[in-house]
Amino acid sequence: VSYKQLLSNDQKRTGMTEAVVTGNCTIGGSSAMLIVLDFGFMGGTMGCVVGEKVALALENAAKRKNPVVAIITTGGSRVQEGILSLMQMAKTSNAVNQLYDKGVPFISVLANPATGHVFASFGNLADFIFAEPGAIVGLAPIKVIKEASKDPLPVGSHTSESHLAHGMVDAVVERDKIRELL
Repeated sequence: VSYKQLLSNDQKRTGMTEAVVTGNCTIGGSSAMLIVLDFGFMGGTMGCVVGEKVALALENAAKRKNPVVAIITTGGSRVQEGILSLMQMAKTSNAVNQLYDKGVPFISVLANPATGHVFASFGNLADFIFAEPGAIVGLAPIKVIKEASKDPLPVGSHTSESHLAHGMVDAVVERDKIRELL
C-alpha cells in the first residue's frame, strides 16, 4: 500500500486530515494554545504537515503571548517522508525557542505512547512536562529497543514513572486530574 493510500485511509477512518489538531482554547478561564497529537492517526507521527502545524501554533502562541499545552501520543517521525520528516524536529524546536524568548509558558503532557522524534524535539522542551501513569516514554519505542538489545529491559524502564525517578518529567498525573493541574 502506498503512503498516499495509507494517508487517505487514515483520513477516512478518523475524519481527521492529519495526526495533529491545534487551536486556541481556554483552561480555567485563561487563553492558551492547544496542540494534540493523536496516535490513532498514523501513530501520531510527525511529517511535514504535522511539523508545520505545530510550528505555526507555537509561533502564533509566542506572538500572542499565550501559554501552550501539548498533549502528545506519538510513535515519532513519519518514516515515509524520510529526511523531510526529521527536519521537523529542528523546525518545531526552533519555534519553542520563540516561546522562551518571549517568556511564554509551555507545558507538555505525555500520554501513551510518547516516543520518537516528537518526544526528542518539542515534546521534551517544555517548561513543565507531565506524564500519564504507565505511559511508554522515550526516544525509541519498546519494540525497537528490544530488537536492538541482547539484554532484557529492566522492569518499568521507559515508563513515565522511570522518567520521573530520573528527573526527566515533573510529575506523573492521572488523566482525570490533568485539567485541574493545568
